[in-house]
Amino acid sequence: MDRDLFAARELVADLAVRAGRLQLERRDTLRMGAPKAHVNDVVSDVDIASERLIVDAIRAAWPDDAVQAEEGHGRSGASGWTWVVDPLDGTRNYVSRTGPWSVCIALYHQEQAVIAVVHDPAAGETFSAVAGAGALLNGEPISGSAGPPLEQALIGVSFQPNPATKERAGKVVRELLPRCGDIRRVPAALNLVYQAAGRLDGGLALDTNLWDIAAGALIAREAGVVLGGHGTDFSTELTIGAAAPLWPSLSELIRAVA
Repeated sequence: MDRDLFAARELVADLAVRAGRLQLERRDTLRMGAPKAHVNDVVSDVDIASERLIVDAIRAAWPDDAVQAEEGHGRSGASGWTWVVDPLDGTRNYVSRTGPWSVCIALYHQEQAVIAVVHDPAAGETFSAVAGAGALLNGEPISGSAGPPLEQALIGVSFQPNPATKERAGKVVRELLPRCGDIRRVPAALNLVYQAAGRLDGGLALDTNLWDIAAGALIAREAGVVLGGHGTDFSTELTIGAAAPLWPSLSELIRAVA
């Protein structure tokens, strides 16, 4: 690799903060667009403006890089580097003022994630990682939970709100909730970075898109969180995360019902 990954992380962390500032400033005047894949898949003009801010700056800095972006500002590239952008993960929370949301940016070299940034605008928190260099929160190192027993563990749950996935998530929650300490439903990126910071002991995400989990997954792994799915690696269909001592019991339970 011939790129200064630490400098690139700082640049895109600044972009995420700028996009978050835009979201806070325009929250009272946002306009909703038509739903996308289903009635609960909402988008606002702020999602689109945030993505344009990020993608335009990435293109200016690295014009040959590919971009995968949720709201349609992606492009192909010839450099072997791909940026994966979710400008506003948790739009339903953002527009309804009922919970957190985040700005997510990841960089892949070939098939490997090498940079990740997840910024929470409301909390003023920026989670980040460079592959092999650990995970940070506002520039300070973080690490995952020590891993309590499942019956004491706080577990994050994330899923796409389409009818089929809600049915699937309901089955998982029915089995999980009586056997764990408690659950929290949060957007997928924050689910993963909350695990990285030790706020959640484990978590699962069902039927996501790559831009929902790419940045959070690298940050979680760099903080020592064990990740997987039905197999040894996580996927957009199923992502499971947990502190190492919790991993066997949590992953076994989720895999059995997910």
